[in-house]
Amino acid sequence: MKRENELDWLACEPGPSAAPDWRVLVVDRDAGVHAAARAALQGLTLFDRPLVFVHAYSGEEARAIVLRERELAMVILDVVTESASAGLDLVDFIRHTAGLRNTRIVLRTGGPGHVPALDTLLRYDINDYRTKAELTQDRLLAMVVTAVRSYKQLCAIEANSRGLELIVRSSASLLEETDLRAFASGVITQLTALLGAAGDGLVCAQGLQPAHGHLGDRAGRANHGHRVLAAAGRFARLIDLPLDAVPEAPVQQLLRRALVAGGNVYGEDGGLALHIGRKDEQDMAVFIDTAGLHSDLDRQLLDVFSVNLGTLLHRRGLLERLHESAYHDPLVSLPNRTHFVEKVDDCAREGMRDHILALVDIDDFSATNDVMGHRFGDRLLQTVARRLTSALPADVLLARLGADTFGVLGPIGQVSPQQMLECVRQPLDVDGVPHKVSLTCGYVLLPEDPQAGIDLVKDATLALKRAKRDHRGQHLQYSAHMGAEARARAILLSDLRAAIDNAQLFLVYQPQLNLGTRALVGLEALLRWRAEDGSLVPPDRFIPVAEHSGLIVALGQWVLSTACRTMRELLDADRAPLRMAVNVSTVQLQDPGFFETVRAALSHSRLQGHHLELEITESVAALPTQLLESTLAALRAEGISIAIDDFGTGYSSLSYLERLPLDRIKIDGTFVRQLGETQGARIAEMIAQLGRKLGLHVLAEGIEDAAAWQALQAMDCDEGQGYYIARPMDKGSLLRWLHERAERAGGATA
Repeated sequence: MKRENELDWLACEPGPSAAPDWRVLVVDRDAGVHAAARAALQGLTLFDRPLVFVHAYSGEEARAIVLRERELAMVILDVVTESASAGLDLVDFIRHTAGLRNTRIVLRTGGPGHVPALDTLLRYDINDYRTKAELTQDRLLAMVVTAVRSYKQLCAIEANSRGLELIVRSSASLLEETDLRAFASGVITQLTALLGAAGDGLVCAQGLQPAHGHLGDRAGRANHGHRVLAAAGRFARLIDLPLDAVPEAPVQQLLRRALVAGGNVYGEDGGLALHIGRKDEQDMAVFIDTAGLHSDLDRQLLDVFSVNLGTLLHRRGLLERLHESAYHDPLVSLPNRTHFVEKVDDCAREGMRDHILALVDIDDFSATNDVMGHRFGDRLLQTVARRLTSALPADVLLARLGADTFGVLGPIGQVSPQQMLECVRQPLDVDGVPHKVSLTCGYVLLPEDPQAGIDLVKDATLALKRAKRDHRGQHLQYSAHMGAEARARAILLSDLRAAIDNAQLFLVYQPQLNLGTRALVGLEALLRWRAEDGSLVPPDRFIPVAEHSGLIVALGQWVLSTACRTMRELLDADRAPLRMAVNVSTVQLQDPGFFETVRAALSHSRLQGHHLELEITESVAALPTQLLESTLAALRAEGISIAIDDFGTGYSSLSYLERLPLDRIKIDGTFVRQLGETQGARIAEMIAQLGRKLGLHVLAEGIEDAAAWQALQAMDCDEGQGYYIARPMDKGSLLRWLHERAERAGGATA
């Protein structure tokens, strides 16, 4: 298909050429980026030279190529590569170690959050950045043509050290100017210094109101003609006047020709007009009186000067866009988290103790997003943002801090958490669909003592999380005990990590018997943690911390391997029951490598699948159905049995019992301990009956006396465990218990 692109004339058909080629290095782990570059541009010829791509898939490979390929026109570089800093480390290597100052560098980013800071872009002379989605055929061509042209021109003037030095110096100077007029005035100063001219000159541009404006500001360009932004010498009085008001017709004509042509124009009787920038963006024309100068001006040097300053203008736009990305959320047209935290910092530093910081979260937003789709979710966010904006005074700061979380900062008298929650009481109109939502709010009052903004946001986040857990749809103020609990969890997590490193965690095993025959049918492996002072940390304290932190995956792998090794020892000693039961959390089930972890544990201990039972809780019903069913089916295909632990204490829906491939349900000890109470046996009896109807084995936990045993046996409960049978024992105690039990059985037989 023919490209309809204004740069097509540069991309000539491939053909033989004896000239050196333009070498473009692509550094990216993503093979698709390399393929896109080859498909779009391989074999093309630019400026009478063939375009050749060199490919690197790692930073180490790229470094070797950079040292070998001294003439690289351009590098397209993944900003992340192997690690967060690897991309910039490679840029530093290219610029300083390899000394490739002229090579043009374009970053390939994953999104606004991966773009380096503004000073980093400037320090490493990074020319542009593009996301993967932007690397289309036409944009790749435009990007490469621009970079190669810039590289070609920079190389062409390298011998002219004075001119190049002045250009670089002018770039550094002009880059500091954020005001458009100061930039334009600096262009006159730098250009007259480069030419050695007297200093008579002027700059005109289109689109800005008189007497103000910033680089990259394109607002209102269609409503304003060309005006004089800066002037020096005999033109000084023309500042702010329209271009039509320039009294010297030849000067006015040269400027118009440069603006229309988008290029430099040289007058016959002295004077030149340079075009700076891009016609489709902010551009300007500069007139300098060159009368009395040597007639043979270095036009190539002037072209480079123009291109370089044009790059500065473009870069200013880039920096402004980066600044916008860093401080603004485009979806809801609100400030973002970074901006919000800085403003909280300012308020705290200035001692604004009459201010409130509130976080507002949309309840069940993730579920809505999953069911209705991301487009609906985006519209919902925008609608909620508008409702909150209308509910708050104009001088109160509203920002988007997370996926569905908004931050509010303002005086206590102007920010009412209840009013914010009330603003969505009426259904929202989302793409013509009425949608009812509720909000939950956590807030903190700015303290008397100065405190970092990020810490105050954390305090409000704690209040929001507590409100989401216990007071959904309401508001909750942060209190000191919330922080104390959070610190206690953090300390517990730190202690848990140390306990794992110091091997303070161990397994105990509790026997499971057939209630009818009293035969040993299984062992449940239970995780224990003995602290340095000798006390035991309850599992219900540290297991949730391990799950929340992600430690449970590695910890669960250790538990599984250890339990399997114990089962192998029991088999070798002819003391093994039918199965070893191991508890598995929902976090482990969601781990992509879980199935292979189980298979590896069995293989290393030379066990068959029927030797292992995995106990899961009812909370698995919250997992994605396809993931859960496929994982459990694969485990059962290996002969592994699946049990539901603590049945009756979790999700009330029972549909998952028929849907999931299960073997056993375990009656929670809470219901077993109620067997002696009036009507206390009803739940346990109901679970036993349910298990039988579904064809599942039923095991009761927490059997503490003979009466419970007999009551469960009367309910046709199959199996049980508890203190009445045996307490959880370490491996040594377990082996002695099994030995004594075998001796008693032998004695009874004799």
